[in-house]
Amino acid sequence: MFDPQSPSPLAPMLRKLEYSGSLSDGDQAAVLALPHSLKTIEPQAYIVREGDRPTHSCLLRSGFVYRHKIVADGGRQICAIHMAGDMVDLQNSLLGLADHNVQALTRAEVAFIPREAIHQIAFERPAVGTAMWLDTLVDGSIFREWIANVGRRNARTRLAHLLCEFALRLEAAGLGRHNDYTLPMTQEHLADCTGLTPIHVNRTLRGLDADGVISRTHRSVTVDDWKRLAAEGDFTSGYLHMREDQLGLVQ
Repeated sequence: MFDPQSPSPLAPMLRKLEYSGSLSDGDQAAVLALPHSLKTIEPQAYIVREGDRPTHSCLLRSGFVYRHKIVADGGRQICAIHMAGDMVDLQNSLLGLADHNVQALTRAEVAFIPREAIHQIAFERPAVGTAMWLDTLVDGSIFREWIANVGRRNARTRLAHLLCEFALRLEAAGLGRHNDYTLPMTQEHLADCTGLTPIHVNRTLRGLDADGVISRTHRSVTVDDWKRLAAEGDFTSGYLHMREDQLGLVQ
């Protein structure tokens, strides 16, 4: 059976794939045996640029990266934030042309896996392929929620919703607690996630702080009233498709 203390660089990938159900010993061994190369990515460095023909997918072993699009006037829309354990750019194992950018938010450690190896294991080992498929479906669910957030919620609700999402995802990844975590994003990044200006983000965060919903110190976020933050953010966790044990004390 898979040892959660396994020193394999691909152990986080296996843990993520097993969120949806256990894999056989053979499937586990095949995942850990995937060819890969390790690399450190510095903040703001690109992993993939729009228009590239990527040769690898990557596992994010530590740090944070983000997906984004640049529009004609130079504006940036952040589409997703990925954290340690996420399989970044899995879709490029099948899609030949990158339609967006993937960039390091912080210093990141990644494992690059050749797209041919991802393709091969997905088709030769159906349980692994299904787990990868489910992972991309959850990404799609989060994308839809982000579209609804930017398109139909007001500024305060958008930011409260984003803070709730990060709280649960960071806790599930073992990177923080839902009521106390480090947010590795500047106000400019938050603005580009929510379609706001940095000034509007600053004003809105100060309002949530002044009203006793959250407390902030630099990039640290303390949730003083989880139920109120969730209500302010029109937030329910269903779209994250987490297991009950991953939702901790927040439900």
